[in-house]
Amino acid sequence: MYAGSKSRKRICDKDKLMIENKEQLQDYLLADKKALGIKRKRPKILSDEIWRYERILRYTEYYSNKRMRIQSAIHRYRLKQLSVKYGFSIPLNVFDAGLAIVHLGPVIVSPYAKVGKNCRIQAMTVIGATNGETRAPVIGDNVYISTGAKLIGNISIADGTAIGAGAVVVKSIQEKNITVGGVPAKKISDNSSAIHLQNIR
Repeated sequence: MYAGSKSRKRICDKDKLMIENKEQLQDYLLADKKALGIKRKRPKILSDEIWRYERILRYTEYYSNKRMRIQSAIHRYRLKQLSVKYGFSIPLNVFDAGLAIVHLGPVIVSPYAKVGKNCRIQAMTVIGATNGETRAPVIGDNVYISTGAKLIGNISIADGTAIGAGAVVVKSIQEKNITVGGVPAKKISDNSSAIHLQNIR
């Protein structure tokens, strides 16, 4: 079984800055690229919109965390432009390495959320708090969030969880490596998220 309190502490320890040096920045960039299943070195000029967005997100995190004001301001502006264009509302320092946004379209994430390594997230999803609360979902490693899923409130999601399309998760998922779905979400199978994810190691 999954120890929810331990996972919450493990991920919330990342309230400290996530990308603090160039080596960490490169590690995050590489993990994100692998999570997206991309092998080329640079994004294509006329495509790779999501990959370019994720790269700017990581550079913005780095410059902001290093308090490099000019570079941070430039990248925050570029990130805001792309966020509006693509429908992404993703705060800095929420997603650990290996983020894979699968499609363009709305992805809304609370600044109080914490998400572990190798998260794959589809469009029309929300990871949020409720009624002005500052406590939002804490999500483990290797979690897949399918189209239209909503994760709301002060909850924890175990490592290896796959969250089905349209699911509404308002209670903690404590068992690792299962699939949940429905409204409200509950366990629907023993299948883990592995079939949905790239290997970022």
